[in-house]
Amino acid sequence: MSDPIRHECGIAVVRLRKPLEHYQVKHGSALWGFHKLYALMAKQRNRGHDGTGIGCCKLDMPLGQPYMFRLRSSKKDALDDMFDEARKSYVRDMRRHFDNDDRKDEERYFRPEVMREFFDYSGQILMGHLRYGTSGTFGKGACHPYMRRSNWPTKSLMVMGNFNMTNTGELHRIMIERGQHPIYGTDTQTVLEEIGFHLDELHTDIYRALKEHFTGADIPQHISEQLDLAEVVRRSAQHWDGGYSICGTVGNGDMFVMRDPNGIRPCFYYENDEVFVFASERAAIRTVFDASEDEVKELPPAYVATIKADGLKMCLEAFAEPRPFKPCSFEKIYFSRGNDSTIYEQRKGLGETLVPQFLAATDNDLENTVVSFIPNTAETAYYGLMDGLRKQRRADVKDVLMEMLANGQLDESKIDELILRNWPRAEKIAHKDVKLRTFISQEGDRDTMASMVYDITYGVVQDKDTLVVVDDSIVRGTTLRKNLLRILVRTCPKRIIVMSTAPQIRYPDCYGIDMAEISKFIAFEAAIGLTKERGDWHRLDDLHREAKAELLKAPGEMRNIVKGLYEPFTDEELSARISQMVKPTGISWNGEVRVIYQTVEGLHRALGTEVGDWYFTGDYPTPGGYEMVNRSFVNFMEKKTGRAYDLL
Repeated sequence: MSDPIRHECGIAVVRLRKPLEHYQVKHGSALWGFHKLYALMAKQRNRGHDGTGIGCCKLDMPLGQPYMFRLRSSKKDALDDMFDEARKSYVRDMRRHFDNDDRKDEERYFRPEVMREFFDYSGQILMGHLRYGTSGTFGKGACHPYMRRSNWPTKSLMVMGNFNMTNTGELHRIMIERGQHPIYGTDTQTVLEEIGFHLDELHTDIYRALKEHFTGADIPQHISEQLDLAEVVRRSAQHWDGGYSICGTVGNGDMFVMRDPNGIRPCFYYENDEVFVFASERAAIRTVFDASEDEVKELPPAYVATIKADGLKMCLEAFAEPRPFKPCSFEKIYFSRGNDSTIYEQRKGLGETLVPQFLAATDNDLENTVVSFIPNTAETAYYGLMDGLRKQRRADVKDVLMEMLANGQLDESKIDELILRNWPRAEKIAHKDVKLRTFISQEGDRDTMASMVYDITYGVVQDKDTLVVVDDSIVRGTTLRKNLLRILVRTCPKRIIVMSTAPQIRYPDCYGIDMAEISKFIAFEAAIGLTKERGDWHRLDDLHREAKAELLKAPGEMRNIVKGLYEPFTDEELSARISQMVKPTGISWNGEVRVIYQTVEGLHRALGTEVGDWYFTGDYPTPGGYEMVNRSFVNFMEKKTGRAYDLL
């Protein structure tokens, strides 16, 4: 993705099923679970640069001893910083505790019996979160996990997740109507308080039923045995509208992981006799735990996985009615790491489906076309495009050979001419010099310095050539028009074609990607420009009135008014307008720039028909999406800035 877009967070959960002594004997370290959590988070590092957090719940702690812990950081390199600090602070504490500054004696600090008592992150339940913020603040305080403490372990709660709720305002109103006094406006706090409220309610019901039959000292254990987290989740989620993978633990050691009814946000799990594991990406689990693809399962939409404090088994239960399966297509296009086998093949498929458009745009002149990609996330799709071009070329050669053979015209000179010409040329044209990124800070020099982040390969492209570069998606077009195309022009091609493996992004997202301001989309800019160019100003006013009228309806009754903005234009007309918008100005190069987008049909061929496509089609999987898109357009017309769901 050439535009920097914040996106889905990452979760990692390691639930140990054996005592620490087992991991010391078998794996050589009582810190095995702690190290696995780090590795699981490191393998999902792509999912969060705004901050990280870890949490731990210890079981069977003596009365008066703490049992829930968390550590959060929003520093640069927060993940490494956080795990290093947890270990170093523990060693410092142990030196003070044992009154010993002998570094040779540190080995005993990591004995299971010592760690169980003194190391905060030696518990059975370990949770990690990588944050990409799309709402709220961006400091340490906004990092997950969030905690809700109580003197009752069965009321203490720690929650984290990869989610965005579209109806946070409604959820706050529900809390106020109960008599609660919500302080924070984030959906994270809302989720925590909603789960906490229903946990308290269920806890109180159990307590009242038990207090007539048991003494106070016995009641906590009986409450723990009867606590039903699946029911807590079921009650909590009944008003939620959004995409989410959420996990949490109660102080008694019960834990849960849940996924939204449409499966918008990803969640995978793995289990063996030593551990239960949950993560946002399948490949991370496979790598860290050396698991086969079949062993790593996908958590079904609308289901919650619960594990009681004894850790004996995991139960899967539905907490809501499943809805049409609409997993986020951007997970496949861009966000997830490409080493997952399914993701890798799907990204190659996205490149291969561009072949017909590629051949039409280049007049099938492969000899005078150089193919490359815009680093680095589009590389896999580029391989798919090249594979597709080679397949097409082989098919063309075979057809001609068969015709010549049938007509008795086959000879060596014609075979050489036919086979050796017009094969696709692949080169790496743009290179990213990551060392320069730290210098992009002063606003006045940002564009100048950003252009220095990339470098090109000189002497490969000739002035007769068409340069085709593959990008996985073009959202705002800012980096493309201000930097990348200006860099690619230095190769002096006859023309430049930018091919996006994603269709035109026309509608905002509200489920966890930082694409909620419709005015920032280059496709939206193009549609507005064409509308004004044709003198149809009244259409914008009409759509504005219609959108405001839709917002007076219940969310489930709304329709997407913004679709009307795009209806007068073909995909090709919008792409042509975008091509004009991104062409560099103020330079001596007079070549042509074309931007070509994947079709929605091509997207579905590559990724499957069930994949979520609301960014391209405007067909949202939940009612909150329709409210958000209409509000986003109203905000644009009324010159209000900010994400639509932040203003509810």
